[in-house]
Amino acid sequence: MPFPSPILSPWLDVVGLTVFAASGALAGVRLRVDVVGVCFFAVVTAVGGGTLRDLLIGAPVFWMRDSTPIVLCLAVALASWVVPKRWWPERALEWLDAAGLAAYAVFGAAKALEFGISPLPAATMGVVTACAGGVIRDIAAGVPSILLRPELYISAAVLAAGLFVAMSAFGVAAPWPAACGAAAGFALRGAAIRWGLTLRPHRG
Repeated sequence: MPFPSPILSPWLDVVGLTVFAASGALAGVRLRVDVVGVCFFAVVTAVGGGTLRDLLIGAPVFWMRDSTPIVLCLAVALASWVVPKRWWPERALEWLDAAGLAAYAVFGAAKALEFGISPLPAATMGVVTACAGGVIRDIAAGVPSILLRPELYISAAVLAAGLFVAMSAFGVAAPWPAACGAAAGFALRGAAIRWGLTLRPHRG
């Protein structure tokens, strides 16, 4: 299966890196760590999911051969550290994470397809790419994992990656699979943030 979106997918990579780096940096800022700590949070959040994906699909780890992702993460971290904490909206971390989740779910699935992974495992790699960085960030910050929060999270990544892979498999022309997948994933996660949507049963 060919790489589905040569135009949009690189932009999704940049978006995913940038917003995940910002969410990691903001987590560090809220913990009042120094600038080195903020840079650490930014880098591990942004590259964690992609690193795991590349190891699983047998691809060269993306930031080991090209330093651009690390430079981008450090630039975002420094900018986040300079901005006063009071300027950040209360739920900025959640919304940045939602954007990164949607973008990286699609990009991760696209890269897996490019390396010859079949559709279902490719969609799974999209979910891994989208979620692993946030898990690493939360573990490093010593806070409950975002995966354990009640509102929809993994489901948004599943929707984004699954819709992208399905539309690509049915031959929908680029860039529609990537655009629709990312938009749907972000919309679902945004709705979960705004209205607390959950699949958990309500206990009476």
